[in-house]
Amino acid sequence: MTDVIKEDQVLDCSGMLCPMPVVKTSKAIKELQSGQVLKMISTDPGAPPDMEAWARQTGNEMLRSMTENGKFVFFLKKK
Repeated sequence: MTDVIKEDQVLDCSGMLCPMPVVKTSKAIKELQSGQVLKMISTDPGAPPDMEAWARQTGNEMLRSMTENGKFVFFLKKK
């Protein structure tokens, strides 16, 4: 059974293309407290590699990345 991740904020970037999901995620995560979780939803097929690279570069933690109903869903924990 997969652990349920409780997000503190949801950011829906559906319909946006690169680089907007990354830009919006960067802005949204700055508003969170350290340790809080952002759930980001995207339809951009480039989002999975973009978000992995973003998490590596910023030091924020990618808790989970999955596809749900044709959308890419990311759970990102603020460092």
